Amino acid sequence: MNAGRREPTVAHIAALARVSAPTVSRVINGHAGVAPDTRRRVEEVLREHGYRGPRAEPAAVVELVFHALESHWALEIIRGVEHGARTHGLAVLLTEMQGRLTPEKAWTEQILARRPTGVIAVFSELTAGQQSRLATRAIPLVVIDPTGEPLHETPSVGATNWTGGLSATRHLLALGHRRVAAVAGPGAWPCCRARLDGYRAAMDEAGVPALVREDVLYVEGGRRAAEELLALPEPPTAIVCANDLQAMGVYQAARAASVRIPEDLSVVGFDDLPFTAWAGPPLTTVRQPLARMGETAVGLIAELARGRRPAETRVELGTTLVLRESTGPCP
Repeated sequence: MNAGRREPTVAHIAALARVSAPTVSRVINGHAGVAPDTRRRVEEVLREHGYRGPRAEPAAVVELVFHALESHWALEIIRGVEHGARTHGLAVLLTEMQGRLTPEKAWTEQILARRPTGVIAVFSELTAGQQSRLATRAIPLVVIDPTGEPLHETPSVGATNWTGGLSATRHLLALGHRRVAAVAGPGAWPCCRARLDGYRAAMDEAGVPALVREDVLYVEGGRRAAEELLALPEPPTAIVCANDLQAMGVYQAARAASVRIPEDLSVVGFDDLPFTAWAGPPLTTVRQPLARMGETAVGLIAELARGRRPAETRVELGTTLVLRESTGPCP
């Protein structure tokens, strides 16, 4: 950079990247019509030279992106984001991707056109190109419960999933259970892997074998896994689930098999969604502070928007085991 460290012009970036100025403008504005290799080369030069684009004020909006809105889990996150946004004088714009983990290309162009204060992605997976375009336009990105490893040191917010899985399993072992099964979520997702690893650590510590079934994080996933487990010659006397929805599926399978909870089978969930206190019987579960996770993500956005890099790019909030009536001594 020259004296005074002035920001480079589009023409300067174009010369360094060996492309035309209109090509640089298309990359900066997120427009189509640029070859992937060319786009990557331009974005590398933009990042290397600290180009941050036009100095127009961003819209006072946080874009909240969900892969799906299908449970109270999402509602708790939204509640926290809305509370945090209000604190910082921001509005919330919600996008639901109908089950897709990666937003469509059109979404990226719309985001760049709206230029929000920041983007919060929940259980979503932005591509390297999408993350680069947001970074180039100085639109902060924070991920809640990433489905993979975030790129560009993207800040992320989650819970102490490993500790939660460990404490849930230790609770069952302390009640005398030794045939403790785990209904795990998708192994590709870090939060699900961490919960399962916590379960395995507790089982290894107790010197008893693990019994794992993996399925989706919905009621039908828990039901399918429990049906298979309860049909074993030696079925488990306790099941720890990757989330509360799976636990409700276990309840369904247990009722169908005339298995009583907790007299014959103890069940532990994960999340502590509101309905778990009303289940029959009320569900013992691991509480993760979903609303506070959403609020924390907004706080990170606000810091990044002010040009301040957070001290930690990964924030993990504590989990708590909530004891109710779905767990009891080993029969």
